[in-house]
Amino acid sequence: MSGKRVLIVDDEAPMRFLLSKKLHRAGFETATAADGEAALAAAATDTFDAIVLDVIMPGLDGFEVCRRLKSRAETKGVPI
Repeated sequence: MSGKRVLIVDDEAPMRFLLSKKLHRAGFETATAADGEAALAAAATDTFDAIVLDVIMPGLDGFEVCRRLKSRAETKGVPI
């Protein structure tokens, strides 16, 4: 394991599962969130080296989640 942590945010469970499997095989640790609110909560309590973010989601879309993450000092430098 590289020790690098990636947050996967997607409202479709099969996509979260597929991305998680692919990243695990590449040596990354992953966490998942099913919506924008859960993603913001996860990013507020955990540290991630990158975030894979779906754009089209119900509630907060990926663009709004990205704006909010980039406005926080703790997450503004995290690649999305």
